Parts: sequence; structure tokens; C-alpha cells
Amino acid sequence: MSHFSAIHNTLEFFTVADLAVTPWRNGGGETREILSIPDQASDFNWRASIATIAEDGPFSLFPGIDRSITLLSGEGVHLFAEGKIDHALTSIAEPFAFSGDVAVTSRLLAGTTTDFNIMTRRGTCRAVVSAKQQEFCAPLLLGGVLLVLRGEWLLQGENGLSAQQGVVWSNSEDMTLELLLQPQTADALLLWAAILPL
Repeated sequence: MSHFSAIHNTLEFFTVADLAVTPWRNGGGETREILSIPDQASDFNWRASIATIAEDGPFSLFPGIDRSITLLSGEGVHLFAEGKIDHALTSIAEPFAFSGDVAVTSRLLAGTTTDFNIMTRRGTCRAVVSAKQQEFCAPLLLGGVLLVLRGEWLLQGENGLSAQQGVVWSNSEDMTLELLLQPQTADALLLWAAILPL
């Protein structure tokens, strides 16, 4: 069996529109979960999701969790926590990291936004989120998420990915194996969330 055949068995391909939707309890938005590890566990080690923010309001507290939020669509949102956070999330594909221990409030700048969210349990693992436009290799590490924002991409020379499509994996085998991603259009843009050991 080739390295990629072994890797391919661990990959989960998804389309954003097909992800299950969970409305927020405060009615201010909804979440589409991509993956939570361990599966079905309340005390996750890491979690990836896409959120729609439709109203101003507080973010849920996640003690012991490090968070990263990246704007996918919309004019953006202002994140505020007295003396700790004062950040305008207005640029597509530019991640912003903050602590889940902090009571953050959000204020929409001009209508509904969608955002890519990564959470990691402090002391267990960490995440690095980056935007990619050129060919690159994504090491499997402990896990990862690839989400296409624009254009067309080719995974390992055989799987095509378009806007609003992605692939996610959780890895406990060889962390040195890599996935090759190649842009197929001039406007190609994707987000890569790498889940790393401490």
C-alpha cells in the first residue's frame, strides 16, 4: 500500500453546506462542526467549526482552551474584552488568536459574518492557522483542516477541491507524512489549520 493510500483512509472530505447546523442558545448565530477530537467528548482536545454570527453578543467561555477565529465572509466583527482584547476582524483569511478564558463580546460591523474557528486544549496540543495561495505540503502532525475559500485546488494530484469544500483528519500514526496541495486557478486561496504537539 502506498503512503498516500494509507493517508487517504484517514481523510474526511466535506462540503460546508452539508455540515450539521447547531443554532446558538442565545439565538445570535449558528455553528457547523467540522470535527471534534475525541469524537462525542465534551472535553475535546481540539475542535474545528464554522460559525455564522447574526447578532451582537457575548462569545461562550471556554476555560483552558486556546482559540483562533478567521473571517470567511461578511464585513467583519469587532471583538472586545476590557483591558485584554480590542480587535476588528475585517480581513478575509487573516486568523486572530485569543484565550477561551476571556469574556469576549462581538459587535457586527455591517451584517452577518461567517468565521472559521479552531479550538485547542491548553497543555494538550496547539494550532497554527495560515492562508495559502501557492503550492505547499501539509504535514499530518496530530491533525489538520484544509478549507478552500476561493478557486480550485488539487490534493496529492488526484482529489479536486473547490470553494466551500475541505478535508479534515486526526492523526495518531506517522506525523512526518505530508499532503501535497497545488492551486489550479490564479485566485486559489485556502486555510490550513495545523494541529501540533506541544
